Amino acid sequence: MVNAQGIPVYKKIGATPAPAAPEDRARVVIVGAGPVGLAMALDLGRRGHPVTVVTKLDYIAHCSKAICFSKRSLDILDRLGVGDPVVEKGVTWNVGKVFWGANDTPVYQFDMLPVKDQKRPGFINLQQYYLEEYLLDGLSALPNVEIRWGHTVEGVKPANDGVALEIATADGRYRLRTEWLIACDGSRSTVRDRLGLDFEGRAFEDNFLIADIRMKNREMPCERWFWFDPPFNPGKSALMHRQPDDVWRLDFQLGWNIDREAAIRPENVEPYIRAMLGEDVAFEREWYSVYTFQCRRMARFVHGRTIFAGDAAHLVSPFGARGCNGGFADIDNLGWKLDLVLRGKAGEELIETYNEEATVTADENILNSTRSTDFLTPKSTASRALRDAVLELAHDHAFARPFVNSGRLSTPVSYPASRLSTQDEDDWRGGVPPGSPMLDAPHGDGWLLDQLGDDFVLLTRGWRGDVPAGLRVVPVTGMAADRLSLEEGAACLVRPDQYVAARWKRPDATKIAAALARAMGRAADMGRETWRN
Repeated sequence: MVNAQGIPVYKKIGATPAPAAPEDRARVVIVGAGPVGLAMALDLGRRGHPVTVVTKLDYIAHCSKAICFSKRSLDILDRLGVGDPVVEKGVTWNVGKVFWGANDTPVYQFDMLPVKDQKRPGFINLQQYYLEEYLLDGLSALPNVEIRWGHTVEGVKPANDGVALEIATADGRYRLRTEWLIACDGSRSTVRDRLGLDFEGRAFEDNFLIADIRMKNREMPCERWFWFDPPFNPGKSALMHRQPDDVWRLDFQLGWNIDREAAIRPENVEPYIRAMLGEDVAFEREWYSVYTFQCRRMARFVHGRTIFAGDAAHLVSPFGARGCNGGFADIDNLGWKLDLVLRGKAGEELIETYNEEATVTADENILNSTRSTDFLTPKSTASRALRDAVLELAHDHAFARPFVNSGRLSTPVSYPASRLSTQDEDDWRGGVPPGSPMLDAPHGDGWLLDQLGDDFVLLTRGWRGDVPAGLRVVPVTGMAADRLSLEEGAACLVRPDQYVAARWKRPDATKIAAALARAMGRAADMGRETWRN
């Protein structure tokens, strides 16, 4: 099904009627109903907060767009209650292979789940429209979340106590006032534009063709395959991924000076596909598109009561799968902090730590994406010679393989100097330090991360003592304790986003209470001067 604008539609939903009154109010408004906006609504909605989602679309688009979702994102989706359908539908993979030239033997391969015995795989591939559908299914069970389809933001006016939005619908216009506005409206963010905010960075002089096709009876392992200088796209690169429903993502480097409109015409796309897969391959077109690498971000993600997340805040090239996965990292960091503020358990200054930590994540993603792009598209004879030397050495020499960069794939980012963390006072060898995400492990009849929930948790190994009121204690043993390097009598404080906030070999009630206060932004000495990027 295609709508009047020529956009393929996966599911038609229809426009939501405008409110009867010309002015409406909502405690939290999220602009954008892509995966990041829907996940943000699900996070806050499950915590009991009233949420209004505003989106100019009245359908789910039938375009694959984001397809690669990392283990960290799957852990987040588990916490939001939608991990199981996502993984059941998705194509699971852990291994990636890199080829060079006409050689059928990979010069390099990697494992995205080097630590085994975890609930979720390193990656799954899943069309974005399925993910959006599962998130909407989760939201349908929450009476406190409202989605307004076909409502377009046209004006944004900040105030000290919130934000006023001008909304246009087919029924007319209205004003929507909110205490907090979360902009998840993509790389062409209307909210960012109306506020006149920056979005600086770098565009790379190259174009890439996405060809999502449907073909049956294709034998290939569930792996990520990447080619440098293959015979079917000489002098350039290519990528192949499998998706559910016999859909395959093919990606071809095109070069800079091209006719982008002509590049996606079937008669121009199909020669690439047949050169890669064979002249006699039978396939159907799903979606063709051309994109240009861009790495950009806002200088700040928090502007008063307006908060930016996902592509509205930062944009990276798709090689490395850091776009949507980076957006999920944003909402995972923001959700519990805004929850504490809305419930009056923390001051608004806690939201500033979202800005600090999320910009660190964005900078690491941009750095990795920029390096990947420079390796994929060398712009000088010397840089190309260096890249080719790395590929040649990687085939036989292990030391060269880490330098092969076909897109450093998304991994969780640590905040070693976060001002929400209590730094180690003991000498630790291994484990998960403060400011880093937890490792999963078998725990009882299930998994450790499933035991953490949506609040602060104290993990202990044989420790008994007083804890602050409301702090849940989870005893751990075996592999779970070993992965944290918790010896007998030790403990570890975990944030609601499954990041370690503090750890002790010999904890006591005073230390735990102080670390909890710091992690909630309430420590008297938690000044901004302690933060180091």
